Amino acid sequence: MITTQTCVRLPAILTLILLITSPNSPAFAAPEVSAEKEREFLAVLRSDAPSADKAIACKNLAIYGSSAAVADLAGLLPDAQLSSWARIALEAIPGDESAAALQAAMDKLDGKLLVGVINSIGVRRDVAAVDALIPRLETADADIAAAAAVALGRIGSQSASDALRSSLAKAPANVRSAIAEGCVLVAERMISDGNTSEAAAVYDEVRNADVPLQRIVEATRGAILARGPEGIPLLMEQFQSAQKPLFQLALTTAREFPGSELDQALAAELNRAAPDRAALILQAMADRPETVILAAVLKAAEEGPTEVRLSAIHALARVGDLSCLDSLLKIAIDPDSELGSAANETLTEIPGENIDKQVVALLQNATGKMYPLLLELVGKRRIDAVPDLLKAINHSDKDVRSAALISLGETVRLQRLSVLISQVLNPRYREDVPIATRALKAASVRMPDREDCASQLAAAIDQTKSIPTKISLLEILGAMGGTRALVAMEAAAKSNDPQLQDISSRLLGEWMTDDAAPVLLNLAKMPNNPYNIRALRGYIRIARQFVLPEEQRVKMCQTAFDAANQAAEKKLVMDVLKRYPGKDTLKQAISAMQVPEIKEEATQATLVIAQKLGNKGVDVKELLAGAGLDKVKLEIIKAEYGTGSTQKDVTELLQQQIGELPLITLTSASYNANFGGDPSPGQKKQLKVKYRINGKTGETSFPEDALIIFPMPK
Repeated sequence: MITTQTCVRLPAILTLILLITSPNSPAFAAPEVSAEKEREFLAVLRSDAPSADKAIACKNLAIYGSSAAVADLAGLLPDAQLSSWARIALEAIPGDESAAALQAAMDKLDGKLLVGVINSIGVRRDVAAVDALIPRLETADADIAAAAAVALGRIGSQSASDALRSSLAKAPANVRSAIAEGCVLVAERMISDGNTSEAAAVYDEVRNADVPLQRIVEATRGAILARGPEGIPLLMEQFQSAQKPLFQLALTTAREFPGSELDQALAAELNRAAPDRAALILQAMADRPETVILAAVLKAAEEGPTEVRLSAIHALARVGDLSCLDSLLKIAIDPDSELGSAANETLTEIPGENIDKQVVALLQNATGKMYPLLLELVGKRRIDAVPDLLKAINHSDKDVRSAALISLGETVRLQRLSVLISQVLNPRYREDVPIATRALKAASVRMPDREDCASQLAAAIDQTKSIPTKISLLEILGAMGGTRALVAMEAAAKSNDPQLQDISSRLLGEWMTDDAAPVLLNLAKMPNNPYNIRALRGYIRIARQFVLPEEQRVKMCQTAFDAANQAAEKKLVMDVLKRYPGKDTLKQAISAMQVPEIKEEATQATLVIAQKLGNKGVDVKELLAGAGLDKVKLEIIKAEYGTGSTQKDVTELLQQQIGELPLITLTSASYNANFGGDPSPGQKKQLKVKYRINGKTGETSFPEDALIIFPMPK
């Protein structure tokens, strides 16, 4: 067993073990019977190998070890570094030899090492060690006494049980909790052996002892479950406890308690529990869906304190059925908006086709607030009731029409989409247009055949003369995407109407697929197009944000750069180049340095790309040599190389390499070779530099062996 104390003492070894003993690591072999493997790992233990290697060997001996390994492992038990790893193997190796080795170690060790050995004996459930463990219950070392108590509890023999029970009342306070834990473990063993009555007696002894509340909670749970149906009164007693942990115990135990007898008791408890507790009891009742007293939950939803009603309403979403529908509908139109909202939510979630059928049946004669509520449920529950919705969209009540339109948006199929289109193009009530438009959008974006849907919307754009309506339809097409939508968007962008040009160019700039790139480029190149800059920026956005083949992105960047008439867009291209470093993008950035108005941004892009490529091991010295970078005054203020608190001052070494460019070329590709050795062998290192270029100060860092190119300070 690996103790907390061991982990604290061995951080380096433990970290190494975790790294190299994963199932995917060759150092951790797969389980198989192999005497040869055992000999191999025993040889490691008998050698002068580092402790980390011996720890790995111990871990492997837990798999391959036999009685032949016990002596070597036992010899490591006094070792503060390796004791826990030896015990891992001794816990796993079957046979009397391992048990005897651990028992023998009890007489030779003390302190934390003895605690660990006792823990391992408990893991093995070594009955033969009980007589040696019992006296240690009274030792002055509380840690040892506590370990012995838990080990005896795990062993669970009759003599172990007798010793723990007799010690419970008289043990010192600092050990009593562990003895109570041991008693609980003993009682659990009794239950597994079918001795529930004696287990209940042990649990009761712990419940009535002067022990921490956590132990009382554990024992109370055990006492309830051990008694079966006869434990219900004790369970209900905890619902009335002033101790919050015991009340929480009652909630969790009620959820796992078998049989329907408890449900009657829970229903009765609702009538006397305080509102905050009744609300929680209702949730526990709902977690017993097979036996829950539904009438009690429904009654709580219909009347009583708001807190309780809300909990009951939410519980009905899990356990309710058709019998709850009328009550929930009435609550949903209650003046109390909080209750109404909760009921509406439950009406949406409560399962059952019979409920769907009843909602449709109730639509036939619904009036007042109930009518729009039922129409709304049709949409939320995705009920196929299009004829009823079509009837309602011509109702004189706006709330009814709105609910019907919204539900049509959630349920109408492609074959009837024209109904919603007509409500947008030629509505009977003009005030319904915004809701009809939202419904049409909701329907369109969920259609499985997007292209057919887009064709209907594009045809509608051609049919109407209303510019606001055309704009609304274009916005829906923009949300849908697809080939047909893109064609319609391009047509609008090339129209003579300024409003359509405006909306379509904006939507194209937000297009969610890269097939909009050619359209945007075409618009960007159109003479007299008032939105050509917006189109070009949309084109650049695609190059920046979308997953594209490298060759395509490079070509798009060059095309955008050539098409840009203003420096702002050329600078945006530089941002794209920096984001996707490569030799071709580096060449583009170097070429852009010849454009005076963006020379600074192009230079920065060149340096950033070169730095990123250098970090990946790409040799860019030749390209940079021909870049024509401006001469600068570079100063190295402070430079350190290393990791964490281990740093080597390399300021002077870098200062000796300063030239007239914002970069430093070392004589060797290895930092260690240039800086006179490795300050932190085996660890990742960084070069941290504080510098100044043309009087402006900056700070940056470079991973080990990276190309040293300094960004221009801002």
